[in-house]
Amino acid sequence: MKMQAYSLHNYKSIPQINKLNSQQLEAIEVVGNVLPFKVNNYVIEQLINWDNLEHDPIFKLTFPQKGMLTKKHYELMKNCILTNSSKDAIKACANKIRNELNPHPAGQLEHNVPEINGEKIEGMQHKYRETVLFFPSQGQTCHAYCTFCFRWPQFVGMNELKFASKEASLLQAYLTSHPEVTDVLFTGGDPMIMKAKILATYIEPLINSDIKNLQTIRIGTKALAYWPYKFVTDDDADEMLALFESVIKKGINLSIMAHFSHPVELDTPIVKEAIKRLRAIGVQIRTQSPILNHINNSPDIWAEMWRKQVNLNCIPYYMFIPRDTGAQEYFAVTLEKAWDVFRKAYQSVSGVCRTVRGPSMSCQPGKVQVLGITQINEKKYFVLRMLQGRNPDWAARPFFAEYDKNAIWMDDLKPAFGQKKFFFENEGEQRHLTPLFKSNSEEEAA
Repeated sequence: MKMQAYSLHNYKSIPQINKLNSQQLEAIEVVGNVLPFKVNNYVIEQLINWDNLEHDPIFKLTFPQKGMLTKKHYELMKNCILTNSSKDAIKACANKIRNELNPHPAGQLEHNVPEINGEKIEGMQHKYRETVLFFPSQGQTCHAYCTFCFRWPQFVGMNELKFASKEASLLQAYLTSHPEVTDVLFTGGDPMIMKAKILATYIEPLINSDIKNLQTIRIGTKALAYWPYKFVTDDDADEMLALFESVIKKGINLSIMAHFSHPVELDTPIVKEAIKRLRAIGVQIRTQSPILNHINNSPDIWAEMWRKQVNLNCIPYYMFIPRDTGAQEYFAVTLEKAWDVFRKAYQSVSGVCRTVRGPSMSCQPGKVQVLGITQINEKKYFVLRMLQGRNPDWAARPFFAEYDKNAIWMDDLKPAFGQKKFFFENEGEQRHLTPLFKSNSEEEAA
């Protein structure tokens, strides 16, 4: 199957476009000028039910919807378009709105960019001690865009908000000087948009450099859901698998961090074949998704998804809470609702599915898991814990927050028991966060 991509510029040529009503078409024009829009023929032909668009999860996962912008922002952009404004005026209007949508949450620009000898390395992030994120410049797009994506600034032409790196040598140098790092996560965008030959220019130097501390190479990708042909029938599919196998033969674990947001993404014969081919050479596949209103905010959906993943030899890994950026309000469920969905789904599956963790918020101090709601002296509290922290000592530490039935993100919560700050706020103020981790040479100099 040959890929055909559709965006704001050519979506009217989608064969099924006559299934959309006037309001849906307007939303594509208005919202699509602010948030990224891209879909392909696989998603259109095999994942979307065009006879039930009002309730179809994949349609809402890939096509702009009116509710993805606030009423104020929607009307602002709509009026800009209706007045036949110039392209520059529309772009300026879009950028004004984008800058009000918290384009880089959780301190990505301020605290996560690593340094070597005092010089920042653009295109990398190092938030947690053992894991470095790397953004290859050729991988900063996707086969199709998820409407919830917290990395939407990567795709809208705002270069000052974009992470990307062409410097594989810098990555190698950073790993060598940071023996605490065991994992490299290639992310984007989607690294699987790259040809095998391009990805090899990043991976082969790593596995051939005898970096003693490198144990796992992870690849964050939606390709299994949106373009599984990448691993089966694309012209470099066998070459890609051979590259993966070379990593494994070097004794390095290769993990695909696969994004599946709904069970329908696991149902096609081609995705099953893609998973089978990856597993046959020893690739580990871990699965994750945010819990999303309009898409998967039901225990039955999550339980079905986890079962299907396990039956296909994938490992359920994370249920995330959508980050406080972009179209968060459209997709958000309350923390209480997210925990209730997780708990009921978790209760209805066997132990082999219970490798999953969540619901988790990737916020500024780290990954915060909602463990539940408890009652102490007739008062409700959220019970939380750190799964990962900027300070490694924060991991696995439980803590409490005041109950708030409307809370949808960490910033909505207040410390419990009369405390003014959460423990990580007090400790974080005493800790120099940029650079987060020093190289060997810097440690010696210090």
